[in-house]
Amino acid sequence: MNLTPTLGFLLHDVARLLRKRFEQRAKHMGLTRSQWQTIAYLARNEGIHQSGLAELLEIEPITLMRVLDKLVDRGFVERRRHETDRRISLLYTTELARGLLTDMRAIGDATRSEALQDIPDEDREKLVAILDLMKSNLLQACRAPADKETHHG
Repeated sequence: MNLTPTLGFLLHDVARLLRKRFEQRAKHMGLTRSQWQTIAYLARNEGIHQSGLAELLEIEPITLMRVLDKLVDRGFVERRRHETDRRISLLYTTELARGLLTDMRAIGDATRSEALQDIPDEDREKLVAILDLMKSNLLQACRAPADKETHHG
């Protein structure tokens, strides 16, 4: 059986369903996916500037600005002026957001447990190792010069 054509679709579907299930569980928190994703990335990169965070999230800076404005209004994120360059704002999570992250991690753990139900630990470890290697292979391929892909003949 040839898995190649369906691998991308399967990975996409699993990722989509993980997000959907997480969102179902997190609905009571009143945050959109882009809002909780922004908080999660910011918590791992405290003090980052907006364009750097937009790059990490792989979204346009203007899109991130709208998300950040809402998070600032709700007291989850604060902007602080850069010490030497007053035009730059650095971003930080608030105590309120850090409390929320604890809940989000618990929801993430429960969602992963559901997804991995009935899968033995050794298979889980193998799955993660294989996906990690695939990611590494693809990152390397994406960084390779385009001339490697020209046809030889």
